[in-house]
Amino acid sequence: MGRVAGKVAIVTGAASGMGKADAILLAREGAKVVVTDMNDVDGQAVADGIGDNGLFLHLNVTDEDNWKAVVKKTVETFGRLDILVNNAGMIALGSVVDTDLETWRRINAVNSDGVFLGCKHAIPAMAESGGGSIVNMSSVAAVTGQSFVAAYTASKGAVRSLTKNVAMYCKEQGNGIRCNSVHPDGVKTPMVVKVATGQETATQEQIDKLGEMTNMCEPEDVANLVLFLASEESRFINGAEMLIDNAATITPPVGV
Repeated sequence: MGRVAGKVAIVTGAASGMGKADAILLAREGAKVVVTDMNDVDGQAVADGIGDNGLFLHLNVTDEDNWKAVVKKTVETFGRLDILVNNAGMIALGSVVDTDLETWRRINAVNSDGVFLGCKHAIPAMAESGGGSIVNMSSVAAVTGQSFVAAYTASKGAVRSLTKNVAMYCKEQGNGIRCNSVHPDGVKTPMVVKVATGQETATQEQIDKLGEMTNMCEPEDVANLVLFLASEESRFINGAEMLIDNAATITPPVGV
């Protein structure tokens, strides 16, 4: 217990799925957590579940002024910022030929621009606090490429590269901030089920069934890695891309 005690974290897309699991685990390990999302009802419920160490703030990650307000409110409320988990994201099916420009821009705005804005505005506050850890949620798609999600693959590739850029920048600045990316394969979340089934909502039964069929991991599996990267246990890990894919990205020998 207490692996991030005394630290203050912002988690984006924390109303459900991986972001929710991240927020709950960070709080359980002693952090004060700012839960952010576009979904005010479920986001507030997550913050309420955390209790006095939780705060919900509405955040559209593509809105720079919104980001400025969230970082400012975080510091005003808790006095510092030590951890940023850029988890918010979206996905849409479509090859490079099938994807329309509007979808391309929407996916990249959330997945890529949102991470850029989070890093840009969190870094000064974290430096003022004496350093910290940024965890950017990427994907195995950024490592291997996935033909059926062109915009998503490109956006997560941008996150992968930006993470290394941020890590180098912060190291050169000597501000004590580390930045790493996490690359899950399939995770049992409502977003994944919605894409897989084409439905607007996903029940827990559907999530569990899809996970059994595809051997997906749990959001908590990802949260455990996020906690490690957010804690001082990973103090010498910087600019790394951390796979959590059960060897899915390893190409087997021919004939196996």
